[in-house]
Amino acid sequence: MVPQSVLFRLACAFVLALGLAGGALAEEKIPLPTEKVHYRIPKTQAAITVDGKIDEAGWQQALIVPISIEVDPAQNVPAPVTATAYLMYDENRFYAAFRCNDPDPAAIRAHLADRDTPFRDDFVGLMIDTFNDERRGYEVFVNPLGVQMDLSLSEAATDNKEDTSWDAIWSSAGRIDAQGYTVEMSIPFNSLRFQRAAGEQTWGVLPYRSYPRSLRHQITTVPLDPNNPCMLCQAVKMTGFEGATPGRNLEFTPTVTAHRTDLQTTAEGPLESGDVESDLGLTARWGVTPNLTLSGTLNPDFSQVEADAAQLSVNTDFALFYPEKRPFFLEGADFFATPLEALYTRTVADPSWGLKLTGKEGKNGLGVFVAEDEQTNLLIPGSQSSSSGTLPGGSTDAALRYRRDLGRSATLGGLTTHRKGENGYSNHVYGVDGLFRPSTSDRITFQALGSQSELGTESFDGSAVRLGYNHEARDWSWYARHESLSRGFRADLGFIPRVGYSYELAGLEHIWWAKEKTWYTRWSFGGDWDLTTDANDTVLERELEVWASLHGPLQSFYNIDAGRRDRFWDGVTYDQTFTNVYMEMRPTGSLSLFVEGTVGDTIDFVHSRAADQIRLDPSVTYDFGKRLRVGLDHHYQKLDVEGGRLFTANLSQLRTIYQINLRTFVRAILQYENVDRTGLYTADPGPGQDEALFSQLLFAYKLNPQTVLFLGYSDNQIADEIAPLSRTDRTLFFKIGYALVL
Repeated sequence: MVPQSVLFRLACAFVLALGLAGGALAEEKIPLPTEKVHYRIPKTQAAITVDGKIDEAGWQQALIVPISIEVDPAQNVPAPVTATAYLMYDENRFYAAFRCNDPDPAAIRAHLADRDTPFRDDFVGLMIDTFNDERRGYEVFVNPLGVQMDLSLSEAATDNKEDTSWDAIWSSAGRIDAQGYTVEMSIPFNSLRFQRAAGEQTWGVLPYRSYPRSLRHQITTVPLDPNNPCMLCQAVKMTGFEGATPGRNLEFTPTVTAHRTDLQTTAEGPLESGDVESDLGLTARWGVTPNLTLSGTLNPDFSQVEADAAQLSVNTDFALFYPEKRPFFLEGADFFATPLEALYTRTVADPSWGLKLTGKEGKNGLGVFVAEDEQTNLLIPGSQSSSSGTLPGGSTDAALRYRRDLGRSATLGGLTTHRKGENGYSNHVYGVDGLFRPSTSDRITFQALGSQSELGTESFDGSAVRLGYNHEARDWSWYARHESLSRGFRADLGFIPRVGYSYELAGLEHIWWAKEKTWYTRWSFGGDWDLTTDANDTVLERELEVWASLHGPLQSFYNIDAGRRDRFWDGVTYDQTFTNVYMEMRPTGSLSLFVEGTVGDTIDFVHSRAADQIRLDPSVTYDFGKRLRVGLDHHYQKLDVEGGRLFTANLSQLRTIYQINLRTFVRAILQYENVDRTGLYTADPGPGQDEALFSQLLFAYKLNPQTVLFLGYSDNQIADEIAPLSRTDRTLFFKIGYALVL
């Protein structure tokens, strides 16, 4: 193992070398506008065919907006390529077309892919603030071959502002030609939520182009303030949309599903064929008003068409997080987001029905959902670890979220969740949260929650508080956070695996921007300190770390950080040092490389003793032509204790997708895990080697996000010291859904 002191010195030398090379941008800047740019968007009666061509006479009526200002990595300078947006609307749709010029059309990066995936490609589109509140909006992008990417955008989000789970029904097409490429899109108003107004409306709209070559150039139509991280706040204003209506805004999606699972019932016997089980389901959505949506589901199919990304679970102290992927719960999910993960809908494991109401009226945002769950899963949190369990019977689950806009940029909201099951079980959570922006670069967030829980004859209450401050500017960022969760706090509809602790964090980072045409674009140096204590003021963790990062050519990013920590576990405090390394690179439009590694001290949580670990997570993705993509991820972990090796764990995932056309693909996934425990592993399950192999094959046809056909196969194989890999189960799966839009 490389000594920690050597790695730390290497990190410092890396930082010093970058410091000698740093500098400031020398390009002539395009000045920021003194007031918001304002356009009037025309209404058209022309019929538009969405085919990627923009030679129809109807486009001559459109508002023409240039997309010619690079905002990243260079800031507010003339872009290396230009584009033009053509915008108009009729009573039912928002139309947009784009001409994207390129000096070398052969270098355009474009692949056929499933929706929401080709962000590595060239693409163009719009950020749309339909309520003109500069807080929440939509992003609609299209790559040069017509593949759609749609996201919801929340400037109030604590972490990820963009969410790809929002899927709307709209039309798009793209074409590559001798000048570059063209894109057309038609967005029905019933796919958006917008103001309820009889006359004209003003929306925020920001045309945007991504031009990835050695650098990924981000290009917009107006210069953006580098000291203001809110892009939606700086969108141009477009007035028009008079008479825009979502129509009846009714959508029904009946589904038919069938599956058969064969199981191994004896140790060495063959799989026994299971019965074919089929089911009918229905999901419905009604736009009660242009800004308020009621959705419901009966007997929904929540089968995992998309396999969860594999994670190593050996030697972990807290529960692993898996993202929500089920369409009903993803609808309007950002309405329920708060700084603490008080609502995590994957806790609703097997619902028989559900209802949801989401929307915004003026300055008021609302989200309500209720579901009947056939299964009651629990995440049992603690100050040093968490566990899971299942209660007998089902439960009724409900959540209510309200948020009020204050002034130009502040919000104040409330959240309450309720879960009631059998045998005297219940959990209720209630609280308030808010966001304030003292300046364009600063944001303050807070949340305070209380909980009441009953489990059999036991009852307990608890509280949780989170307060955060962030400063994000061009050259400097700093942040601080406080969290305090009491021992009795439970959010059983959320994902909060740790309670009974207080947490303090403070950090600072400085960014140096490169000179014009320098081999790198920017580098930064920073550090932070954190302290975690329990209810008895025992220090659970005290950590200090520093890091340096670099944005270089070939869309590369490098980061190295090193630090020291004191970590308390099972009555003992361990003095630890660690070094983390991260690298990603896209040498070509077809190849992506990624690697993350950790070396340093850790704890053998099973046996409560000091350990040394090495973790390595490489990943590679390659596109063979425009249709075939292959990705390989590997996770390697090695733990040594006094006396030698404790275990070695390997987890590999191979993912292959062949895109037949825009709507049809075939996908194969293989996940292989091998954990080899030596004789030093004396706790259960003891020394030995375990293997597991999961495979999935899927044929998918997607006319739109709801009109789908899936044919799938999956199986699991396991092995141990006694028996080789053998199949324990296999499943054949079929689903068809059809979206009827009225």
